[in-house]
Amino acid sequence: MSKPADHHQTYATPLPTQSGSVRLRLLAIALLPVLIVMPALLALATFWWSNEFDQLLSSKVNGDLTIARQYLNRITERSGEEIRSLGESSTFEQAVKFDNTTTIKDYLNDKRSVLGLDFLYIVDWQEASSRKYRSVIEAARSGRADTVLDVFEAGELRAISPELEKRAAIELVPTAAAVPINRTIETRGFVVHSAAPIRFGDGRPGALVGGILLNQNLAFIDTINDLVYKPASLPKGSEGTATLFLDDVRISTNVRLFANQRALGTRVSSAVRAAVLDEGSVWLDRAFVVNDWYISAYEPIVDSGGARVGMLYVGFLEKPFRDAKRFMLVAIVSAFAAITLLIVPLFLRWVSAIFRPLERMNETIRAVEAGDLGARTGPVASRDEIGRVSRHLDALLNRLQTRDQQLREWGQQLDSKVAERTAELASANERLKEAQQQLVLSEKLAAIGEIAAGVAHEINNPIAVIQGNLDVARQVLGDAARPVSIEFQLIDQQVHRMNLIVTKLLQFASPSEFAGYVDRILPDDVLNDSLVLVDHQINRSLISVRRISDARRAVLVNRTELQQVIINLVINAIHAMPEGGELRLATRDNDIDGIEGVLIEVADTGSGIDPQHLKKVFDAFFTTRPQRGTGLGLSISYSLIARYGGRMWVESELGKGATFFVWLPCAPVGFL
Repeated sequence: MSKPADHHQTYATPLPTQSGSVRLRLLAIALLPVLIVMPALLALATFWWSNEFDQLLSSKVNGDLTIARQYLNRITERSGEEIRSLGESSTFEQAVKFDNTTTIKDYLNDKRSVLGLDFLYIVDWQEASSRKYRSVIEAARSGRADTVLDVFEAGELRAISPELEKRAAIELVPTAAAVPINRTIETRGFVVHSAAPIRFGDGRPGALVGGILLNQNLAFIDTINDLVYKPASLPKGSEGTATLFLDDVRISTNVRLFANQRALGTRVSSAVRAAVLDEGSVWLDRAFVVNDWYISAYEPIVDSGGARVGMLYVGFLEKPFRDAKRFMLVAIVSAFAAITLLIVPLFLRWVSAIFRPLERMNETIRAVEAGDLGARTGPVASRDEIGRVSRHLDALLNRLQTRDQQLREWGQQLDSKVAERTAELASANERLKEAQQQLVLSEKLAAIGEIAAGVAHEINNPIAVIQGNLDVARQVLGDAARPVSIEFQLIDQQVHRMNLIVTKLLQFASPSEFAGYVDRILPDDVLNDSLVLVDHQINRSLISVRRISDARRAVLVNRTELQQVIINLVINAIHAMPEGGELRLATRDNDIDGIEGVLIEVADTGSGIDPQHLKKVFDAFFTTRPQRGTGLGLSISYSLIARYGGRMWVESELGKGATFFVWLPCAPVGFL
């Protein structure tokens, strides 16, 4: 036994020798939250706040759009209500009672002015029964009042009033980012169109039709702007705007192109047009409006036929909000930078109070590694965790010195213990030799069984000949055999006695008649008997048999059932080699999970098993040769082996054959 190593050879890998490593790590730990984590959190919070701020602006402009939409709907509803109320009023009945054209015209002009309509007229169905009217007038013809938003062509406006045609016409202003078009003027009109059924004095049906032209209707759009953006509703410097679009053209707006000129005739950007008019969605985002960026909301307007013909817009100038957000971000970053400059020096002072004692402990550990077990850190002024670690380190070094001395003493004791264990090992070897002698005896008994089986088979044939010839003699002699009947009877008795002896020998050598009972057997014996039973199939093929018998252990199984398993595997191997090959049968002692056992190998050089079939070969009814088998052989074999606590598995490489393994635990010691 070698002596214990020197002091400097008994410790772990040395610590890093760079004196500044502890300091750098502590500095990193101290400054990481301030210089990396906190800025990252600040950036994340700022990003979140910025998104929330933008969402708040989008929510506000969406609420503004709701107010504008409600006002437009109210104008539409009020126009329909006024037309319907006028048609049902007594004054209107009196005006049309005498059917005086001049009187009716003057009355309608007065009412149009009072109601704030751009046109008001009567339709007589008898005068124009075959004429095709717009949907609201057709609704009035069917007896129902209706109001819609419709687009009138220039000719329709001219037919009502040349003044309306003139007011609807708006020259288009070239607009950056708008969809290119060939027109230079917008001649169509956006009209709030209402109609209600009436009756003339003589009972004739008709319709009262009125409407409001929204093109260049500045009172309408300014009212929306005043409702949505009341004074002091926006921060200083911002301004609210509202616009009504016909298609993508501003036909009524308070957005300024210049100081006192409204941006009539300008057009919306292609991005907004695609989202609102083409896709029918609501735009809630920043958008460039004429000459600046606005927080904008656009929604489509549909006509009586359901087609998207225009847009309603509200929005407010983005710049004041953007400046306020930028100012807030600058203020937050500046405050964080100032706080950082104040607390970093304080953190550095705290860190220095930590790494100085740590460096002293590091020097102590280096000295111990060099072999000086008497090195100590010494007293540390601090009473915190660092001070406790320093004192604990010195205490550990004291214990280490004591343990070193104890290890030297234990080393000497170990030599004597090794000598004792060596003597025990020699005794175990003697017991192993005795076990080997018992195995030799078991082999002799197995050989006796084989000889008995051979003798039984050899005797059986002469017995069968004697019994057969005796029966022939009885038939040939007939009555003449009576004088020797006693002799024949004696021969029968002796033949029967020999049959009993042969039967017992066969039961000893091959106890198939006692299926279900287990015996202590050697697997090689069963392999030999199995080869005899399938010898005729092997002889008919070009298959050579190679036997390897390395097993020395016995197993506790039913001989017939194990023979059934091996014959099944051998037949499968023969089928796998239709063109011939080599059949290898091998046995060897093998331990699995610390349990002694015997491993039987049945290998062929056939086509092998497809990898996708390897996990299924032991499943019931699974077969790759449905015309030659039922798929039960391997399943039954697997169950038989498992019943005895054994295992069965297969290894195969496609094109190179397959090897089936059968493992059985050894028979318990003392079982006969």
